[in-house]
Amino acid sequence: MSGDSWINARQCKIIVAVITVIYVLYMGNLLFFKGRTVGLSYQYNWIPFETIRPLLLEREKYITEAWIKNLFGNIVLFIPLGVCIPVLFRKCRSFLKLTVIVILIIFEVELTQLVTRVGTFDVDDIILNTLGAWIGYVGLRILVHVERLRQPSI
Repeated sequence: MSGDSWINARQCKIIVAVITVIYVLYMGNLLFFKGRTVGLSYQYNWIPFETIRPLLLEREKYITEAWIKNLFGNIVLFIPLGVCIPVLFRKCRSFLKLTVIVILIIFEVELTQLVTRVGTFDVDDIILNTLGAWIGYVGLRILVHVERLRQPSI
């Protein structure tokens, strides 16, 4: 059995598919329902690093909870995308294809938030969420590599 054959195993795909459904439901609730109300106006940021820059350079202006939620929450919550997508969709196992798919998914979420006025459209969220997916992808690739090294040579 090769080091990445487990990633193609039916049982693995079923487990990851179930986890993905739970993840999508959780994220849908978090992004569109939990504590969210429809705003009166559209709120958006199209300028890259406009909200990230102050979080990094003016840390003292933010309470710790808001700082962690806005910076790290946007990264950590999207780590599963970098794992689930390549496991479930073989064609999305390259870094470039994963990146394109993740950006499209996140852009769609942000656009939906803008149109429904639930949350805000923020290009910095796309950047941070994509970074989270990249972390998940790198973690998956490391896991596959380690598993490959553990396999006996014939």
